[in-house]
Amino acid sequence: MTTHAPTTAYVLTAIGEDRPGLVAALAAAVDEHGGNWVDSQLALLAGKFAGIVQVELPDERAQSFLEALPALADEVGLEVEATVAGDPGEVAPHSALHLHLLGQDRTGMVREVASALRSQGATIDGLRSWTREAPEGGGMLFEAEAEVRLPADADQDGVREALETIAAELMVDLELDTTE
Repeated sequence: MTTHAPTTAYVLTAIGEDRPGLVAALAAAVDEHGGNWVDSQLALLAGKFAGIVQVELPDERAQSFLEALPALADEVGLEVEATVAGDPGEVAPHSALHLHLLGQDRTGMVREVASALRSQGATIDGLRSWTREAPEGGGMLFEAEAEVRLPADADQDGVREALETIAAELMVDLELDTTE
């Protein structure tokens, strides 16, 4: 029977000026300390590289890993912060929706949609948004996609109605699909 050394899960947040080698440097630091890269979301926004990474590290190597992280700022310009990951616990029964929104860009759109979702007990598990030029000089468009988790007892029609009300107020197109 093989026994594994105890490990601790960490969530790393990283940000730096975009340049080649940032992910490689972070991955090397994880690997050099016996860690495992578990999950990540990485993006380039306005010339900045930003990422969230979940890693697992052997407990006996975790402190040296944490002490090595500040060197990444000097070596490659990547600021990294680490926090111990929360206990995912048991996921309560739920349903999921995929939301897609498109309309003329204006301030407050994310706040309005997020508030409508919160009022229905929904949680945003993932959100990606961007702006782009509208065809034929029509100004800027705002587009967003979100993965939304609803409690098992949530009224999907109520959620849909709350979002459609916001969509009408914001004058945006809104699509909602049930995901399984």
